Amino acid sequence: MNPVATARYDAVVLLGFGGPTSPTGIRPFLDRVLAGRPVPPSRYEEVVRHYVDIGGVSPYNEFTRRQATGVQRALREYGVVTPVVVAYRHVEPFVPEVMQSLAREHARRICAIPLAPHQSAASWDAYVRSAQDALENIGEDAPVVDFIDPFFDHPAFIAAHADRLDDARAHLGGDDAHNAAIVFTAHSIPVATPGCDVYVRQLRKTAEHIAAETGIARWEIAYQSRSGSPREPWLGPDVRDVIRGLPERGIGAAIVAPIGFLCDHVEVLYDLDIDARSIANSAGVRMQRATAVNDHPGFTRMLAELTLARAERAAGSEGA
Repeated sequence: MNPVATARYDAVVLLGFGGPTSPTGIRPFLDRVLAGRPVPPSRYEEVVRHYVDIGGVSPYNEFTRRQATGVQRALREYGVVTPVVVAYRHVEPFVPEVMQSLAREHARRICAIPLAPHQSAASWDAYVRSAQDALENIGEDAPVVDFIDPFFDHPAFIAAHADRLDDARAHLGGDDAHNAAIVFTAHSIPVATPGCDVYVRQLRKTAEHIAAETGIARWEIAYQSRSGSPREPWLGPDVRDVIRGLPERGIGAAIVAPIGFLCDHVEVLYDLDIDARSIANSAGVRMQRATAVNDHPGFTRMLAELTLARAERAAGSEGA
């Protein structure tokens, strides 16, 4: 990789979901997320309580800012000085606002990083679509946007998760660390979602590579954070059901690794640390949750390297 020969981006944009930054921001945030969706009031209030139970503030935005700082630092180490900013779908700074600002600053080409490890219509595809829609609204003054390639099986992504899993095993300690069930989790989605098979296949690849990296022979995938109608089939099994069933299998400890999430936000801090842990305690299962990659230096360096690789490819296509 030769940064000097690389087409320089005027900016790098991390595209994320966003989260409420104060208790008073929870409901406006949820209103934006759920706009147009027929969500029962009881479910709405339940999610509000989830945010309240983790302190009323999501750490999502802080973690993405740290990720942006890590990417910028890594780019500078390669000799590339480029601003790295964040843009969110559901909180400020919103994706359209960031794209408009870059256009006003005469950015001609930017690199966009969807903050989703696996491709699905609700995550990776939605981030890409949000950026594309913003550019269409800007019109002829819009910068060209290149998206990095998916990284679900990138060695550095796998290594970061392996570090987190090894840390969780060390915290569990003793025989439990050796005998614990290893449960990889990701957000459940409706089975009818277009591209659901791609999502499942990529998730399994990630799990397989992490298991190989850490020398784990037995592991399983479970899903979490389902929020749809009980009449609609969603991906399973649910992580809570898996934990409940461990004693029947003679297993008294579990390490839950949220490999479908890039940071410790509400789906991790509530759905795993509070809800799933309560079930584990009731079942007599000792549960240790692995940390998400967050701002792991290997992960942020990988995003920087993917940015440079995407720039090289863009420069090559222009010169062809």
